[in-house]
Parts: sequence; structure tokens; C-alpha cells
Amino acid sequence: MQLTPSMQDFILHWGEMGAKWGVNRSVAQIHALLHISDKPLDAEEISETLGLARSNVSTGLKELQGWKLVKASRALGERRDVFSSVQDMFDLANVVVEGRREREFVPTIAALRGVSEASLQDGTPEHVKARMQETLAMMQTFDDWYRDVSRLPRGVQLLAIKLGAKIARFLPKG
Repeated sequence: MQLTPSMQDFILHWGEMGAKWGVNRSVAQIHALLHISDKPLDAEEISETLGLARSNVSTGLKELQGWKLVKASRALGERRDVFSSVQDMFDLANVVVEGRREREFVPTIAALRGVSEASLQDGTPEHVKARMQETLAMMQTFDDWYRDVSRLPRGVQLLAIKLGAKIARFLPKG
């Protein structure tokens, strides 16, 4: 695959952003390449295009599959798997948000429940217990909101997003 300067810039920026999101730079670059590709690519093509070691590409593809951002497939009679990214941006955003929720938000809520319960028995000062419970309540509120919204049809979710921006203009500032 021949990359134009704009394609290279996109891939490089996605790699930089991946590092800020806690994802290895080369893994994010692999994802960016698959995201802009008009056809599935095999690991060798990815390796050659990005100038990455084949082992690095294999490891990155496994990580991206674990995140459910990339799928492997194989054509009849072919030996090699080819890989493609979630192409639809709405679906991609949902995969990322749901993945982060499962890996980060849900375990934090569970941990907060545990420490809040333990704090009732271990002499934790009242102001600390209150702060932990407030944190748990707010995180649970956000999680409940997310789960409610994620069950809505796509069109309704998009309408709510657009409507939210319009409503914000009419609400008091500060």
C-alpha cells in the first residue's frame, strides 16, 4: 500500500494519540492504517507499509482484536488472515467507550463499593467515608446514564447528541 503524505500524517498522529490514550504507538498506527484502508490487509502488508517488525505487527493485531477494534478473516483457499478495522465511526466510538468502561470504569465502581463498605467497619473518618460514597454515587450515576443511552437506537443517540448541544445554549452558564 502506498501512503500519501496526508495518510502518513494521519497514521503518525493516531499513533501519538494512542500513546496519550495508553495504547502502544505502533498498535495505534496499525489501527490507523486499517481504519483508512479500503480493503483488509494481511500482517505482511501492514509490516511493509508501516516499516514495523512482523512480530510487532502480530502482537499489535492481537491487542487490537482483544479491544474488538480489528477483525480477522480469511478468504477461501488463502493461507493468511487479513485484518480490517471497524470502519463506521459511530460503531468505532461505541467499541472504544464500551471497552474502556469494562476495563476501567466498572472495576473502579466495584473497588469503590468495596472500600466504602470496608470503611464502615475500620474507623475511617466520616469525611473520608462521605467522599468515597459521593465518588461512588457520581460514578454510578454516569454509568447508569451511559447504559441507558447505549440501549437507545443509533438514530436516537445521534439526535440526543445534537439536541444536547442546542439545549446547552439555553441553559444558564456557571
